[in-house]
Amino acid sequence: MSSTEVSRIEDVLRHLRLLQPLPGDPDRLAPVSPDAAAAELLGSSEWQIRELQQAVNEVRTRMLSLMPTYFEGRRQRNQMEAFDLITDVDTIRALLDEHLLRARAEMLTVQPGGARPPEVLDTVRNSNVAALDRGVRMRTLYQHTARSDLVTSAYVSEVTAKGAEIRTTDELIDRLIIYDREVAFLPEQNLPDPGRGAVIIREPNLVAFMCSVFDHMWQGALPFQPGTSAPEPLADEVKASILRLMANGYKDEMVARRLGMSVRTCRRHIAEITEELKATSRFQAGVNATLSGLVQPTSGD
Repeated sequence: MSSTEVSRIEDVLRHLRLLQPLPGDPDRLAPVSPDAAAAELLGSSEWQIRELQQAVNEVRTRMLSLMPTYFEGRRQRNQMEAFDLITDVDTIRALLDEHLLRARAEMLTVQPGGARPPEVLDTVRNSNVAALDRGVRMRTLYQHTARSDLVTSAYVSEVTAKGAEIRTTDELIDRLIIYDREVAFLPEQNLPDPGRGAVIIREPNLVAFMCSVFDHMWQGALPFQPGTSAPEPLADEVKASILRLMANGYKDEMVARRLGMSVRTCRRHIAEITEELKATSRFQAGVNATLSGLVQPTSGD
């Protein structure tokens, strides 16, 4: 090798601490074992890393020590701030995401209106699966008409495989979401654009009442398990609900709205029902069904 090449190799080895001067004779170089060279080369960096790790651990420990104070403060704040009205959609979504992320035990949901919009399911899928993975129990109520939607069924298949429980019923109250039986979200009713605002309720007695309402509806609902045959009474329940509403004088549009189906689908069912009852009109079909004892009108409808 040329002297230039030898000098370059010497510089590299000395930089890596693999070649060092002999004690008492700096003009002579001797090889050093790689482990000793590594210890000398990386010693200061390892020390800095240990110092940083220790600092990180100290900060984390101090911050986590504030958790009991934070949760106690939040509990007191929730009692003082029992209700909030939020009219900004982005703020509502952010609050829903935050409460789901903080949920510890349970999430109860009522979703009326039949099939769920695909874009909504895409938005909530990952966060719901993450909550299920960390042990949050999820129970959701849909209307029977959601069963015929392929996108909704695919979503239900995915989340039920993770442990979610989903049932359907004929009619539902308005949309409702409850986290850990502590905080409830209801749609605001008095805005010019209904459904865009939300009322956040933290008052314990009122939240407990809404949980009781949910549990009552849950007991009367049918399990939604895509891929299995639908329960036999399902079609009869939908028809009975249509008949009951018809007997009470509801228009087609209102029947469809209350049962979470399109007006076109509702009118097809009504046509089938009137034919079965040998009626000449929608109202007569409702009356005939009532007279024959198939349905009983209720004063609350």
